[in-house]
Amino acid sequence: MKQTKVLQLAMVLGMGLFVVACGGEGGGEGPIVPPPQAPAEWADKHMPAGWWTDAAKLEAGRKLYVGETNPDVNCGSCHGKDGKPTKAGARDFRVGERMKLYSDSVWAWRIADGVPNTKMKGWKSKLSDEDVWKLVLFEASFGMPGKRWDTEKKSWIDAASVSAAPEPAGK
Repeated sequence: MKQTKVLQLAMVLGMGLFVVACGGEGGGEGPIVPPPQAPAEWADKHMPAGWWTDAAKLEAGRKLYVGETNPDVNCGSCHGKDGKPTKAGARDFRVGERMKLYSDSVWAWRIADGVPNTKMKGWKSKLSDEDVWKLVLFEASFGMPGKRWDTEKKSWIDAASVSAAPEPAGK
């Protein structure tokens, strides 16, 4: 009888360790901590004006993400077509609590230059700067739909709450 209880306890503990090792609810990405800041060459780069609410740019980002535009670039093969990773270690773009810690410039930097000590390679040899921003736009839509990076507040805000910049005087 005592052996059975010990065996049951061992199984429960083993399953618990398995769930923790596989990431449980968090998708296996570990604790939610801020990423490093973008290097100087990326720190002042941001999404082009008007793109956060541009449906055509979002669709272009989707096509890039799934490999329709450029078969050499298929983010969905690791990060999942719906943002849920299919490969171990890939970032889960659906976790808004984690992704809101990434400024648009950090996100673009990671796409372009990759992430050291991971399988995420840099894509700048296969993507134009415009394509990198289209991917940021699409990837952000998984965990933060309807949001945009505010460079002054240094945070994500509702994209609809900001109107287009007024035309300069004299036009």
